[in-house]
Amino acid sequence: MSQFMIEFDLPQEMTEEFMLKIPAQRIKVNELMESGTILSYSLSMDRQKLWCVIKAQTEIDVMNIIEEFPLIDYMEPTISELMFNNIVSLRMPLFSLN
Repeated sequence: MSQFMIEFDLPQEMTEEFMLKIPAQRIKVNELMESGTILSYSLSMDRQKLWCVIKAQTEIDVMNIIEEFPLIDYMEPTISELMFNNIVSLRMPLFSLN
């Protein structure tokens, strides 16, 4: 299984139609994160760029996944296959019974 970085260019102007689809986008992203398909999801402070890392077999699989995004009609994706993706995982500290 490969990992792909997708960089989305977002519209300069966010219309009311765009804004109304944001809750559905968040639900879809949360579902894909819970299933382990999306590994990270980030938005730039100026709201012009969005990045996500997706685990998939092929770039075509990635395209099929992002086609399900409610906001896909407003986003211009650029897909890059990653050689590696180092991330920090949060670990629960071990506790002592002493």
